[in-house]
Amino acid sequence: MTTVAVMQPYFLPYAGYYRLFAAADIFVAFDCVQFPRRGWVHRNQFCVAPGVNDWLTLPIQKCDRDTRIADLAFAPGAEATLCRSVQRFPLLKAAWKTPSPVIDSVKHTGSGSVADYLCAQLASVTAVLGISRPIVRSSSLGIPAQVRGQERVIAVARAVGATRYVNSPGGRSLYQPEAFDEQGIELRFLSPFMASMDSILSLLLTDPVERIAALIREETTLEE
Repeated sequence: MTTVAVMQPYFLPYAGYYRLFAAADIFVAFDCVQFPRRGWVHRNQFCVAPGVNDWLTLPIQKCDRDTRIADLAFAPGAEATLCRSVQRFPLLKAAWKTPSPVIDSVKHTGSGSVADYLCAQLASVTAVLGISRPIVRSSSLGIPAQVRGQERVIAVARAVGATRYVNSPGGRSLYQPEAFDEQGIELRFLSPFMASMDSILSLLLTDPVERIAALIREETTLEE
């Protein structure tokens, strides 16, 4: 059985997100869909003062409303802008000059797209956590634009040869097991995540990586 997880690539998501890697054989970064401007693809919250969080937002170029995640680009001078933005967050500021694969994956935006940056960051974090999986970009699978919603996710799963699809608990309202069964794909959902919702970066900067990795493994259970 080949298990796939399909999810939009997020900027340093919470630990529960990485359960999708722990539960799957292949992770598909769902970058062929519209960029959600109020979502977590390009931003996350970090502490600016005790008990106070604020947004750290990636400096991306202005884009049309229907722009796909795959087509997002960084604004000119993005690395310098990001460096200045980080100075507002004491924990990140203190760690910014410390050699670290994860910190490097945050501060170096590279010469590619935002999706390139996010997928490289996911690869870096999962390597540190010991749950590396192949990451496939859904935009590379050639699925026709007119295939949408649940049918698009099924098409992605079929394209990578999956026989099981694992989704976060919130997906229960979006997908019907019968539709997946018809395509020979078992639909399963992770149990609700019962630990911190802080960004994985905040956790990695305050707790031993072994403890965080163990937490993710312990919380990676599928609902019946």
